[in-house]
Amino acid sequence: MSDLRALLGIRHPVVLAPFGGLSSVELTAAVSSAGGLGSYGLYGYDGDRIRQTAAALRAATAAPFALNIWLPTGDEVAPGDEHERHAAALTDFFDEVGIDVPARPERYLPSLDEQLDAIWQAAPAALSVVFGVPSDALVDEARGRGIRVIGTATTVAEARALEQAGVDAIVATGAEAAGHRVSFLRPAEESLVGLVSLVPQVADAVRVPVIAAGGIADRRGVAAAFALGASGVQVGTSFLVTAESAANDAHRAAIRSTAADESVLTRAMSGRLSRGAANRAVRQIEASATIAPFPAQNWLTGRFRAVAAQRGVGELQSLWLGQSAPLARGRTAAEVFAELVAGLPA
Repeated sequence: MSDLRALLGIRHPVVLAPFGGLSSVELTAAVSSAGGLGSYGLYGYDGDRIRQTAAALRAATAAPFALNIWLPTGDEVAPGDEHERHAAALTDFFDEVGIDVPARPERYLPSLDEQLDAIWQAAPAALSVVFGVPSDALVDEARGRGIRVIGTATTVAEARALEQAGVDAIVATGAEAAGHRVSFLRPAEESLVGLVSLVPQVADAVRVPVIAAGGIADRRGVAAAFALGASGVQVGTSFLVTAESAANDAHRAAIRSTAADESVLTRAMSGRLSRGAANRAVRQIEASATIAPFPAQNWLTGRFRAVAAQRGVGELQSLWLGQSAPLARGRTAAEVFAELVAGLPA
């Protein structure tokens, strides 16, 4: 099925990017209700929180929506003896927001099985995955429940691997995109393919619908994506600045003030390569040369980032944004969605 609208039960082939840690029910529901596919990122969510979130989404919209998870890559670290050393390296940030250095937790992340059990109960229209190829068991279970599976690729080889695994659609995410680089076959630093190069090559390599992501902010980006062979678009940064977003004013200000050549790729905040603004926390952590592996670094910085976000202290937050941030001009989800739909082919 090559028509993304028929595949997902939506009116317009416009997908909201799933923000790990920045998703909101209001924004997801707004995009779905407008006729696109709202997506909600479940990074770090345990089963109970997933069920609560899905219930809130169903109460907010009757339209299809997607839930998103991160697949384990196999190199994730568990809490161990190194926790205290890595936590101590961030002491200045904990002190600045007035919290104690966090003790070692029992786990940094919930298990994939726990998340999937809750997702099957939630029965979203689609399950999107990043950082890998879904297992045969996952795809079969989703298919049996009528849930579409969307994979995410940063290279042609990754797209081929996802198609072979039986996914229903593939997000081809260019190096311009905000947030984590979700590469899984080669290191992220070796998988930085721009959207204009990536989309047509992926479209030529696979038969399933291709959703273009990265650097798409307005009708011009949408039109370009379809000209390159995409069947749909996925947009993040332009929706992050809207009133319905979970981003705070400091984050919105960073998006509107960061030039295309000023965003950086860094492992400072999570231990995995991500694109965002180079604020004070990023600069200091990189200068310290002490960055814990994922997900330890993400868990540790998350303790002070959460407090900073509540207080609107942008210099201590993860200010994820893409290279088209200067084009993010809409004030509401409806404004952004209308602008994107204006670029769709007739």
